[in-house]
Amino acid sequence: MLQKAPRRTRERILELSLRLFNEFGEPNITTTVIAEEMNISPGNLYYHFRNKDDIVNSIFVQFEAEIERILTVPETRRSNLEDVWFYLHVTFELIWRYRFLYRDLSDLLSRNRKLELHFKQILNHKTKVARQLCEDLRGEGSMEATDAEIDALATNMVVVATYWLSYEYVRNPRKYNEQQAMLDSLARGCYQVLSQIGPYLRGDTRLLFQKLSEEYLKKLK
Repeated sequence: MLQKAPRRTRERILELSLRLFNEFGEPNITTTVIAEEMNISPGNLYYHFRNKDDIVNSIFVQFEAEIERILTVPETRRSNLEDVWFYLHVTFELIWRYRFLYRDLSDLLSRNRKLELHFKQILNHKTKVARQLCEDLRGEGSMEATDAEIDALATNMVVVATYWLSYEYVRNPRKYNEQQAMLDSLARGCYQVLSQIGPYLRGDTRLLFQKLSEEYLKKLK
């Protein structure tokens, strides 16, 4: 049988660092802690990464590549409510996988110029996609909203999605990393974002929104 090649030390450092940053917060983890958890010398770690910011930036490159892949809308048809629902789910799942970037966002951006510039681009891209989704719903007659209302909706959807995990952390920091708490948090986040467009929906799409909302609210009780 073919044996799977062992992961390179650099990849293992990134994987471990992401887990530690997510569980304990990036400001609370040093390169010394990472090296000790890896059971390698600090010199070995510095061979692969100059400092902790270098590790953070490398993780961010992975995150950026993944979010660019999911920040898309259908090219051959207008988006519908199921597309919006799916888009929110995969976005929140990715945010959770890299949750330290969002929980420690202000601190990271205040001292990392690269992250500041690139995160602005991601927010702009998210807003553009949210606006396109709303415009598609309006185009197929499922939504009644002016251009100004859609602009406000797109911005609000991105704001809630971006800061949702910070809000959840403040609500219950001791259960933040528990699996069930995570699943409930993602569900609440999806619902809160989608609920913003609910009042603008019409016809069968409005009925579908109500059905989906009722199902989610039952799960969260």
